[in-house]
Amino acid sequence: MVPIHQKILKDIESRIVSGLWPPGYRIPVEHQLLKEYECSRMTVNKALSMLVERGMIVRRRRLGSFVTERQIDRTVMDIKDISTEAELAGHHHSHTILLRKIERLDTATAMRLGETNGQEILRLHCLHAVDGKANALERRIIMLDLVPSARYESFATVPPGKWLLDCVPWSKARHVVRAVSADSATARLLDTERGKPCLTLIRQTWNDTKTVTFVEFIHPGDRFQFAGDFYPHDATVADPPRQGDIS
Repeated sequence: MVPIHQKILKDIESRIVSGLWPPGYRIPVEHQLLKEYECSRMTVNKALSMLVERGMIVRRRRLGSFVTERQIDRTVMDIKDISTEAELAGHHHSHTILLRKIERLDTATAMRLGETNGQEILRLHCLHAVDGKANALERRIIMLDLVPSARYESFATVPPGKWLLDCVPWSKARHVVRAVSADSATARLLDTERGKPCLTLIRQTWNDTKTVTFVEFIHPGDRFQFAGDFYPHDATVADPPRQGDIS
């Protein structure tokens, strides 16, 4: 069974993500949550404290807890999809699939991923926009042996990251952040100038020892930043490790 504090956390998180509780919204006070979930004050406090650590709510003494005003930041150690990040910040997200192609893994890419040459992959290029302005160029590989259902998914309605987040489990992830200069093709797609600085996030995720997906996000340097809050591990309150979901 799901622990009660996790249920409270997930319920509040889903209402924030869906926009039901917008930035600045005052969430129910503790005694209301105690009554709704039939639990202890300590359980409610644990759930709210975790939401504060995630940056989703802010607690104000004598006033209550409120949904935070969000900027479009990417927490470097988290795995989230761009559409959810934009929605959390109160912005409109849209995406366009530029390339969708089934092919075989070439030798150079196989070596880079630590995989076997010739495996069948789905290669995707996707342009993300926030409030109508280009925000990220996504270049992704999905391994079809581990994610066979991706073969039939168009990603026209749901962007690749969000689709994977909902459908595919993962057990390990690696992030690499780099500064790069926009080449001509990238500059044209991101509506910036050639040579302008960009931020690149490279992510590889695995299920056990097999790669699930490899993706590169390129963001215009003047429209995006990576940010995160980090806390020391406290074994008395931390949840046990579990298998997550991929973006």
